[in-house]
Amino acid sequence: MAENTQQIVAKAWNFAHVLRDDGLSYMAYTEQITFLLFLKMAHEVTQPPHNKPAIVPKGLDWPSILA
Repeated sequence: MAENTQQIVAKAWNFAHVLRDDGLSYMAYTEQITFLLFLKMAHEVTQPPHNKPAIVPKGLDWPSILA
């Protein structure tokens, strides 16, 4: 479990560095990372074993970002 947590933290910081390098302020990239984490978590609950209905409209969801 700790390894998964470290991977998530590393990915979040990678996003932070990309956004910071694009000229965003600390607060702006914190907001963007929070939004990305929300989208990822919203997607995760639609997958087994949770199988909950999606709360994010298709086209604005995590798989759409990945595409």
